[in-house]
Amino acid sequence: MIITMSSSATKKEITRVKEKIKELGYEAKIFKGIKKTVIHVIGATDRERITQSIEQLPGVERLTPILSPFKMGSREFHPEDTIVEVNGKTIGGEEIVVMAGPCSVESEKIVLQVAKEVKKAGAKILRGGAFKPRSSPYSFQGLGEKGLKILSEAREETGLSIITEVVSEVDVPLVAKYADILQIGARNMQNYQLLKTVGRFNKPVLLKRGISATIEEWLMSAEYIQAEGNHDVILCERGIRTFETYTRYTLDISTVPVIKELSHLPIIVDPSHPAGNNKYVPSLARAAIAAGADGLLIEVHTQPSQALSDGKQSITPETFQNLMDDIKNIAKVVGRKI
Repeated sequence: MIITMSSSATKKEITRVKEKIKELGYEAKIFKGIKKTVIHVIGATDRERITQSIEQLPGVERLTPILSPFKMGSREFHPEDTIVEVNGKTIGGEEIVVMAGPCSVESEKIVLQVAKEVKKAGAKILRGGAFKPRSSPYSFQGLGEKGLKILSEAREETGLSIITEVVSEVDVPLVAKYADILQIGARNMQNYQLLKTVGRFNKPVLLKRGISATIEEWLMSAEYIQAEGNHDVILCERGIRTFETYTRYTLDISTVPVIKELSHLPIIVDPSHPAGNNKYVPSLARAAIAAGADGLLIEVHTQPSQALSDGKQSITPETFQNLMDDIKNIAKVVGRKI
């Protein structure tokens, strides 16, 4: 249930509604917009009782039941697109934002080289994993805080913002200390304790779709973050597991328009993971922008064959530059810009 307060509602009237909701046994979350305040009733079961108790209170404009299982992420709750701001850059608006960099932070030299190259090509955010959850316990697991410090140095030198993955709720304070965007990987999409923890931090969160997750399950995971008070959530489609073996995963490009219809949250696409092979990455990236994605998350490495993680799907800086040129042209066609 959503309670929309009138534009002239006073602070006292808003507080009264909040107190009444608590008297009825529910939790109230207040969201202040530019013109109006919206109150979300958490756990509402008896809509008729809520309506009778609150509809006539001073300052109340209307009550709207939310039918979709994902409440705060739905268009019913927030009809306008959410725009997430990161150090002066916006994700979800007219501009398409590209995040690029190595899969994992391997050394200061490589990260700085890649950072300079992707910035020159037009990327706005540097990606790189300091903590790497891998399928094999014997694979490179990342440099930890040392890797975070390297990313921070790259930000200082290039001006690029940083996105990096956090894999445990214990590490959230440490990663938040360095990162501009906290990334939740596909394997942790339904790690609810981790989602709750990042929801308590004032940092944008990029939530990747799980390997076998439905769109509804994905949006429900986003609810865990928003329910804790963090509404700067960015969704990321990165391919799902199907019966196909010629690619690493199957990129569900239809997710982009579906999310745009169901949710106000921005959605970007990771073309690297579903491709599994760098020769397919540019095509998937171009398709994502044509479909209406708000951005891309791309793996770039100076020497993909020598990368410690996901080298096969990483593209070179030269390929990235050519791809950015293509994307700029596609963006114009779909009424966007880079």
